[in-house]
Amino acid sequence: MTITEMRNKRAKLWNTMEGFLDTHRNEMGVLSAEDDAAYAKMEHDMDSLTNEIKRMERRDAIEAELNKPVNSPITEAPERAASLKPEKAGRASNAYKEDFDRHLRGKVALHNVLSEGVDADGGYLVPTEFETQIVTALEAENVIRSLAKVITTQHERKIPIATGHSTAQWTAENAAYTESNPTFGQKQIDAFKLTDLCRVSVELLQDSAFDIEDYLMNEFARAFGIAEEEAFCVGTGTNQPTGIFTANGGTVGVTAAAQNAITADELISLVYALKSPYRRNAKFLMNDATISAIRKLKDSNGVYLWQPSLQAGEPDKLLGYDLYTSPYVPAMAADAYTVAFGDFKNYWIGDRAGRTVQRLNELYATNGQIGYVATERVDGKVILTEGIQLLQMKAGS
Repeated sequence: MTITEMRNKRAKLWNTMEGFLDTHRNEMGVLSAEDDAAYAKMEHDMDSLTNEIKRMERRDAIEAELNKPVNSPITEAPERAASLKPEKAGRASNAYKEDFDRHLRGKVALHNVLSEGVDADGGYLVPTEFETQIVTALEAENVIRSLAKVITTQHERKIPIATGHSTAQWTAENAAYTESNPTFGQKQIDAFKLTDLCRVSVELLQDSAFDIEDYLMNEFARAFGIAEEEAFCVGTGTNQPTGIFTANGGTVGVTAAAQNAITADELISLVYALKSPYRRNAKFLMNDATISAIRKLKDSNGVYLWQPSLQAGEPDKLLGYDLYTSPYVPAMAADAYTVAFGDFKNYWIGDRAGRTVQRLNELYATNGQIGYVATERVDGKVILTEGIQLLQMKAGS
């Protein structure tokens, strides 16, 4: 019996009970003993029906709750539903990205959220997605970034370096222990300022089909990548990063016998000048001119030291190790640091969080152009010098 049928049955019983009272009370308004027993039975049936109806209502309520979907159903078209995702905050929000694009085009901001990303120098911090794309592009433009350890800092960072280690001693029974004290030094990752200024015509900016954000991202990434890679290779450390191929870079493991030539034995010696643990992730780094000079070198078994890559995207090999090139590595010349071999994770690149872009409205106004200045702060240096070995050419006379 359904709950509706039971409700109808209870309603009919109630009508019967009312009619019974109206027709079976005597002149004193009471029921006889026999009628009272009959009415009591009807009341019992009424209570039973009421309890059963409540029981069925509770059952239906529980069943309805259990039948509810675990996830909310899609009630909108897919593209509309996608827009209902939680809005990201800060520089990752769509509102910030839209206002940044309008800032680049010289328009009034729609959402007035750029104040969240004002830099101390007056520029606007780029949106998170924009900055991530710049960093990714920098890695593509900059071979050192793809090999080194990259960290993001909010301020100068001091890195403790173990310059000496404790030494274990064989100790006789009941003899005094021999004390040894490890020593530590520090290296500091700073934040040197790198800038690029480019100009875009007003007419081009007024063309809504021109993707100004994509253009600036690629242009700044290319310029920053070139400047960074050169500094990471041969930077002086004064107002710029300290290069790997400098006196303050890696450790000189081998000195060539000539000023303009490298032998197979010297390259093999360079490999074994690097301690075994570092060789597990070691790579060669040199410029194309040096590779051209060593491509014909063979080891003592007549096997070429250089091996071409057999797979797209994979580097060539030298003595079985990956070989990378950079045009900013010094060429073979007297005293030059020409070849590096090591685990380049020992070269640390410190990015100061937040790149900025500033729009210059007046500087090039007479030329019908708008200027854009991009700024980043970055440093780089070899943290553990024994992890990168250098081959230095013979000194000049």
